[in-house]
Amino acid sequence: MSTKNQQSADDYVAALPEDRKLAINMVRDMIRNNLPAGYEETFQQGMNSYVIPLETYPKTYTKLPLMLAGLASQKNYMTVYLMNIYGNRDDEAWFVNHYRATGKKLNTGKSCVRFKTIDDFPIELIGEGIARTPVAAFLEMYESVKGKPYGTSITSVG
Repeated sequence: MSTKNQQSADDYVAALPEDRKLAINMVRDMIRNNLPAGYEETFQQGMNSYVIPLETYPKTYTKLPLMLAGLASQKNYMTVYLMNIYGNRDDEAWFVNHYRATGKKLNTGKSCVRFKTIDDFPIELIGEGIARTPVAAFLEMYESVKGKPYGTSITSVG
C-alpha cells in the first residue's frame, strides 16, 4: 500500500510494509515519549511530523506548522529529520559525538539521519535529542534565522 495519500500519522504507519512498521513505531514511540510540552504529532510533507501547532505560532515562513522532527519510510531506508539539531551547531556537535560513541554508522543528510534497521539506530539518542528543545528554544532558534514575524511573541510560549 502506498503512503503518499495518507491523511494522518496513524494512517501513514498503517500503510507501511510490515518490515518497516516495527522500526517506525519504535522510533515514533521514542519521539512521542520525549516530545516537550507544546509540540504535537501530525502528518505533513509526506511524513509523520512533530510540530509547533499553528494555533501556537501561526506566522511561519511556509504557512505550515514549524517542524521540530519528522519520521519517514523511504525507498531504501528510514529517516528521522531533526530540525533542532540541524539548526544548532552546539546540539549538532553533541549529537554527532554521542552517535559516534554508540559505535553505529552515522548516515546523514542536511537535516536527517538515515537507517535501514532498528539495530543500526540509537533510538535512545533520538529521544534525548528531541527532549533537548522546548518550544520556546525552538522558536528562538527559528526567529534568529528567519526573523520574528509581526504580531508573535515567544515569551508566551512554554
